[in-house]
Amino acid sequence: MNEKLAINGGEPVRSTAFPPYYPGAMLYDSKEANATSEITFSHSPFRYYGPNLIGKVKQFETELAKKMGVQYAVAVTSGTAAVITALKAAGIGPGDKVIVPACTFIATAGAVICAGAVPVFAEIDESLSLDPNKLEEVIDKDTKAVIPVPILGNPCPMDRIMEVANRHHLIVIEDAAQSCGATYHGKAMGTFGHINTYSLQMNKIMTTGEGGAVVTDDPKLYERAVRYHDQGMFREAEGFLSTNPEADIFVGQNYRMSEFTGAVAVEQLHKLDQMLSNMRKTKRALRQGLQGISGFRFRHIHDEEGDAGNALILLLDDASRAVPFVRAIQAEGIPFGQLYNGQPVYMQPQILHQRTPDPSGFPFNMVHPPVRYTPDMCPESVKIMARNVDLMIGTTWTEQDVDDVIRAVKKVADQVL
Repeated sequence: MNEKLAINGGEPVRSTAFPPYYPGAMLYDSKEANATSEITFSHSPFRYYGPNLIGKVKQFETELAKKMGVQYAVAVTSGTAAVITALKAAGIGPGDKVIVPACTFIATAGAVICAGAVPVFAEIDESLSLDPNKLEEVIDKDTKAVIPVPILGNPCPMDRIMEVANRHHLIVIEDAAQSCGATYHGKAMGTFGHINTYSLQMNKIMTTGEGGAVVTDDPKLYERAVRYHDQGMFREAEGFLSTNPEADIFVGQNYRMSEFTGAVAVEQLHKLDQMLSNMRKTKRALRQGLQGISGFRFRHIHDEEGDAGNALILLLDDASRAVPFVRAIQAEGIPFGQLYNGQPVYMQPQILHQRTPDPSGFPFNMVHPPVRYTPDMCPESVKIMARNVDLMIGTTWTEQDVDDVIRAVKKVADQVL
């Protein structure tokens, strides 16, 4: 006989709270504490100067570049700042279109708009990543760049994306915010494109609360990224404000990372392999225990070895069962949800209705003919997103946590799916 579901008054599988997700934050210990204390007693929290500058931001940049296998890294204040900096380093601005996948956090599209360009949305496939087979459908004469987004640890098929982008002379900016440490065919996500980004926000794998980084192998893009994030300055070469009118100088922003953030980022980077190992082990156990259950399939993973392991995403056979499934399994004490409420990113009202702070409608008024968004403009993505349910996998899970998830999914699937 089927067990009575908790949502119907039955005994829940789990009566105690699950470990919080927050992969990097849950591994904070005396190393992060001592690192920030060192900055406090140095009296030098600014990255470029102070009475006893330790240079933690520079250390993080150097070690991150080496870890990811690139030449250059620029530490910034957030993942969003990283995408904006990468776009401006690449010369993207008013009148330009940038391709964004239909499944991503609002910050990817928002960064394009803040950079003065207009996002156009491309279909995803069952990996929840940009579908390379549909990429050319949204390229036109105004398209200047594409931003692939490896969603929650799943590497994008970057070989196929780069082939299409190169054929159309597009800049590629990987927004690897959710997937630091994931790889595709042995190469780190965030290193395939021309200039790429990571995030250190609280939900991300490594975290400093807020923070981000831009990485590239191109020295010119690196210089421009440095200038944009530091009021147009390139202190490594010029020391302070350039007085050379022949230099590639321009007005920039202030997206500089503080030494406090840099100190924590260094310690988090040293723990990245441990984070990935823990999450991958947990995800393998979950998948093994959930094999053969009817009513859903696992989302497609482009490279199983390279998956960061920070999320288990199921695609239900019937989209109408997604909300009942989530409600029922949450009642069992298991923290499943539905990624982005089961909708493409462009359904956010400020994106769908093109609402910006500028009365003129900038930057949407710079593209002719105008770009218009409709709820059904990416029909395949709409269907796929509606079918997804997701479970975030932390770095501190136990075997009991895994067993409880497997038991709850079997229990709920048997009666809801």
